[in-house]
Amino acid sequence: MSLFEAVLSTSEMRGVFGDRSVVDAMLRFEAALARAQARLGLIPASAAASIAGSCKVELFDVAKIVRDSGRAGSIADPLVHSLKEAVGLFNADAVPFVHFGCGAQELVDSAMALLTREAVALVDADLARAVQALLVQAERHATTPMLARPLGQPDTVTSFGRVCVDWAAPLARRRERLAGAARRALQVRFGAGDGVDDRMQGQGAVVRRQLAEALGLRDPGADGRSERDDWIALGCELGLLIGSLGRVASDIALLGRSEIGELAEGGDPARGQRPASVVALAAAQRAPQRVAALLAGMPQAHSPGSWQAELAEWPQLLMSAHGSARALADALPGLQVDAARMLSNIEQLRLDPAQAEAAGVQALAQVLVLQSAPEPVDPSDIAG
Repeated sequence: MSLFEAVLSTSEMRGVFGDRSVVDAMLRFEAALARAQARLGLIPASAAASIAGSCKVELFDVAKIVRDSGRAGSIADPLVHSLKEAVGLFNADAVPFVHFGCGAQELVDSAMALLTREAVALVDADLARAVQALLVQAERHATTPMLARPLGQPDTVTSFGRVCVDWAAPLARRRERLAGAARRALQVRFGAGDGVDDRMQGQGAVVRRQLAEALGLRDPGADGRSERDDWIALGCELGLLIGSLGRVASDIALLGRSEIGELAEGGDPARGQRPASVVALAAAQRAPQRVAALLAGMPQAHSPGSWQAELAEWPQLLMSAHGSARALADALPGLQVDAARMLSNIEQLRLDPAQAEAAGVQALAQVLVLQSAPEPVDPSDIAG
């Protein structure tokens, strides 16, 4: 990741998709696979113990695995090669059972599901903070009169509280939709290759189910072994979320322009003169291309390169989502509202500020609706 991209993300999300974290997720899959196969008598228990005992990221040269992946075209092959070397140091007889009956894509896709679960949880936490901050502002300014500006032009009188509700409602919907999409998409992959069930002695489905339980991922069943529609749908939901956050940022930027002067972001010394809305707006400009890249790979599922292209886009999409959500979650509680300027702008157009009362009543009613809505199911609670 370049420095220019890093400033648009967060250290937590960069950590989720850091080289060490990716290798660790793949090793967690390999350990769970060996244990499941041993329980079913498909590999010796001693081999599973050696494999699981070797699946510790601190035992591996992560930088070398990453370098070798450039030549291999996938990180799976160098990871499996390194794991076999590590296992062979302690139990040479266990080496043939490393990665037994598993494909490279199944390993990487399952590891990506583990990483994405962590990433979605980070996004959701900051998205929840952003929604709550907007609802607090909506209550505080329920009847604060301001101009409504459809298409960017002053029109009728509304209230700033109503505007905050209009910002919060789509974000609340996105939280719910994102959690649902995650529950469907974050699934284990195993058993898609030809001849796998023969090697698993007809127990491939049982292995997959035990893998799902051990890793806390969904078992897609036989019908979901190779289709990627739920996975891409999660990417589309992330794109919609980034767009919704960008909409809020765009409105804040408009209302903060000197000729309007109704809002200002609270000062954050770490940001200098760069407002948080800039991060969200930058993410909103980049997200459509990343979602399009995910969609472009769907008709070419069996074409070389489409899977690798998808994988390369995925972390960047999540980094944009979290960078945007974090920026607004940090900025919205300290949003500076110039009620006097709002009133002055209304009076310049000779409109009646009392019209804000009706909008305020609607805003408070909607705040109650949003506050009473059940929390989306935790994205990490998706097993089964």
